[in-house]
Amino acid sequence: MNPLAEIELDLAYAGPDPLGEDRWVELLSSWLAQLQAELPSPLKADAYSLGLQFCDDAAIAELNGQWRQQPKPTDVLSFAAQEDSPEPLQGMPIELGDIVISIPTAERQAPEQGHSLQQELMFLASHGLLHLLGWDHPDEASLAAMLSRQDALVQGAAAH
Repeated sequence: MNPLAEIELDLAYAGPDPLGEDRWVELLSSWLAQLQAELPSPLKADAYSLGLQFCDDAAIAELNGQWRQQPKPTDVLSFAAQEDSPEPLQGMPIELGDIVISIPTAERQAPEQGHSLQQELMFLASHGLLHLLGWDHPDEASLAAMLSRQDALVQGAAAH
C-alpha cells in the first residue's frame, strides 16, 4: 500500500453524506498516493487541497448550465484549479479544484449500475478527481481508459 498523500479537504453538503468526512479524506489521500507515478511532474506532491461538494439536481443543473451550457442535472462536475503548470509554493499543498456531485442523480444511477450509493459516490468522486488531475475523455478510447482507472481506484478502496 502506498503511503497516503496529505490532503486538505473542504466538504460542503446539501443533505446527508453516506461516507463521512474522515472516510473521504482517507479515500482521496489514498487515491492521490496511488496516482503519483502517473501524474505529470508539476502535479506530484506530498500535499493537496481540494473541495468536495454534495448537492441536489437543481444546484448541479445550474452549474452545468453556467459552465457547460447544458442546463440539466448531471452526476458529477469538476472544476480544475490547475489548467496550466502550477507554481508550487514551498510548504503549501497544491490546490486541485472542486468536485461537485449530485446526490439525487447518484441515488438514481446506483441501482442502474448495480452499485450501492456509497460505491456510486466513490466512482463519481474518483472520476472528478481524475479530471482535476488532467484526465479527460474526448473519445471512446480515452473514456475506456479513464473508467478502467476509476474501477481500479474504487475496487482498491472497497478492499480496505
